[in-house]
Amino acid sequence: MTVEHLVNDAVKNIQISGIRKISNLVATYKDAVTLTIGQPDFPTPAHIVEAGKRALDEGKTVYTPNPGLLELRRAAAAFVDGKYGLRYDPEREVIVTAGASQALDIALRTIVAPGSEVILPGPIYPGYEPIVRLCGGTPVYADTRQTGFKLTASLLRSKLTEKTRAVILCYPSNPTGRVMTEDELREVADLLRGKPVFVISDEIYSELIYDAPHRSIAALPGMKEQTIVINGLSKSHSMTGWRIGFAFAHESIAQHMVKVHQYNVTCASSIGQYAAIEALTAGADDAEPMKREYKSRRDYVHERLLKMGLETDKPEGAFYIFPSIRRFGLSSMQFAMELLEKERVAVVPGDAFSEYGEGFIRISYAYSMDVLEQGLSRLESFLARLA
Repeated sequence: MTVEHLVNDAVKNIQISGIRKISNLVATYKDAVTLTIGQPDFPTPAHIVEAGKRALDEGKTVYTPNPGLLELRRAAAAFVDGKYGLRYDPEREVIVTAGASQALDIALRTIVAPGSEVILPGPIYPGYEPIVRLCGGTPVYADTRQTGFKLTASLLRSKLTEKTRAVILCYPSNPTGRVMTEDELREVADLLRGKPVFVISDEIYSELIYDAPHRSIAALPGMKEQTIVINGLSKSHSMTGWRIGFAFAHESIAQHMVKVHQYNVTCASSIGQYAAIEALTAGADDAEPMKREYKSRRDYVHERLLKMGLETDKPEGAFYIFPSIRRFGLSSMQFAMELLEKERVAVVPGDAFSEYGEGFIRISYAYSMDVLEQGLSRLESFLARLA
């Protein structure tokens, strides 16, 4: 007897991420060059690893307070204050989470009610929509293809309704690498300030902006009260497997988020938390050498793609680039599958990032230069075949 019919329909209707689908498929091609996953190819800095080892040796393997070690919350608050001018009370407005993904989960589950709408700029990372739907909310996409992959105030205004509960911003962007300027953020803030609408600002790539300092909408006048900032150490400190993220929110919101967090995971990994203290204090600038290398790779990949005749915006941050493949007349999935079959190169089809990513592919340059050179040369050969 099967009991699948008893499974929650909202869960049954969720699709596996297109990023993971292609990544899982690549595993069956032993000679494939993969340019798919957004995982830094740098090791976690040694001093952070040593801090984790010390925590193990000292038996720090028990539960921590639900919102996280106070020492870590203080370090996190000091970090975002010093770097981005964000002021949060570490005792009441900072929650340590099991990665930025869990921070997003508790944020959305705290504020999204059945029937409410959440605006997402498409194309966008696929991890937001399923959570919105699980909460009974409705994702409303704003098409940013004509605005440089940025959610402008005028575009956002056209999507606001009485049902709008939240707007998601993700800058630097996954999949495009684009960054909103302070003026662009200010226009969005002027539109939303005082309205009964939350902003969830996913700033996981904040330390990987190449030519300008990171700006957060939460730092603008009057926006802290209605903004939840998501961040973490996966990208900035190459700590993907340590699973340490942060949610920063005004006390009026955070006091409810911590209840969801408590019944979700109890607390983040104690070992990860002790390592994170080291990352945010002694390792506050650990991202700098990684960022310099990513910038060099960005410039190389961007130049190669332009020489191949692929239209693409130059990313200002993160480690992704999103070239157009529309002129070849293939869907993004067809293009990715044929590229994998014929040249053994894996990229992510743009439709993995909503329907507004159709006609594009995402290339991650979080890989060594040798891998990038080989992958792009194979891509160039594939394009020659299509021509």
